[in-house]
Amino acid sequence: MSPVTGPAVGQETAALGRSAEQEQFGAALHELLSAADVPAAARAWAAGDRAPGRAVWRELAGLGVTGLAVPERHGGLGASPLDLVVACQELGHHAVPGPVAESLAAVPVLLAGLGEAGAGLTDGAGPDPAGPDLATRCADWLAGLAAGDLLATLAAPPRLPYAVDADEAGLVLLVSAGSVSLARPVSRHRSVDGTRWLAEVQAGERLAGCARTAGPAGRAVQLGTLASAAQLLGAGRALLEASVRHASQRAQFGRPIGAFQAVKHQLANVAIGLEFAQPLLDAAAVTVAAGEGGGSTARRDVSAAKVACADAAYRAARTALQVHGAIGYTEEHDLSLWLAKVRALVPAWGSQAEHRAVVVAMVAGGA
Repeated sequence: MSPVTGPAVGQETAALGRSAEQEQFGAALHELLSAADVPAAARAWAAGDRAPGRAVWRELAGLGVTGLAVPERHGGLGASPLDLVVACQELGHHAVPGPVAESLAAVPVLLAGLGEAGAGLTDGAGPDPAGPDLATRCADWLAGLAAGDLLATLAAPPRLPYAVDADEAGLVLLVSAGSVSLARPVSRHRSVDGTRWLAEVQAGERLAGCARTAGPAGRAVQLGTLASAAQLLGAGRALLEASVRHASQRAQFGRPIGAFQAVKHQLANVAIGLEFAQPLLDAAAVTVAAGEGGGSTARRDVSAAKVACADAAYRAARTALQVHGAIGYTEEHDLSLWLAKVRALVPAWGSQAEHRAVVVAMVAGGA
């Protein structure tokens, strides 16, 4: 049985800062994914059969999810970072396979920024090799992302050394050494999460290579980090729901194990961690929108959200294993999909130590 069978635990209290439209959007997305048998699609994705997973992505496109971060002039919705967080949280809640943070958040922001700069970008040695058609190419890619016809991924060392699902993505980018390039995979590695294939990539045609790429690239990494944090929080809620349900069904000594104080306390601690992380996540999204991703406060708030969401999801994963017992370790149980995803996403888009260092430095007034 899938861990996700009903509304997210604490959804009403966690989303107090969201508009009624955003809550309705999240509920619609929850219903769509609940009916889509995402666990089966995730297992097929891990086995190399991408068709069921791409069918899920097409349904997401029909709801506008793939175009959230794409500007309206390119066929997207031009939605706010908070709208994107709502969507990515539900995608994490249902363990949707594929390059979620990359294709929905980071790449659209990067392409939009490069497209606005267009052929005016120079690196001090003349125009970029992409020439005057850079804006046109970015517009075409953005339209493909919005329509759901294109999946995209990127690598941005050192924070993001590998590109996720580069073999399935129609567009692979590399942000490195002050430039943005088309890239191709040169080696393929399996992640601890079987639905995530990691690729080392090699730069090909350079699209842009000057100081002006720093802004779009920085915003892309920032929004990707925020989307990853939202996925983690959604996955943590799915794990809590599975734990609560299992604790009410599994009996020992003639009583459900959820009746024992030791189990109650652990589940309560998980719930508290998730509830405390939610406002940090939403506040970071609002700050990113207010500062267009470039302000020092946004950088601090995104790092704080990533730390809180990752810690909360990791606690949820450990508790879920303890509550479920040996069955939680088996790949046959759907719980393993969320456990593996949390383990993979916690260090993704920057380690906990790195993000804590950012928060400490900025709170202390450092650079």
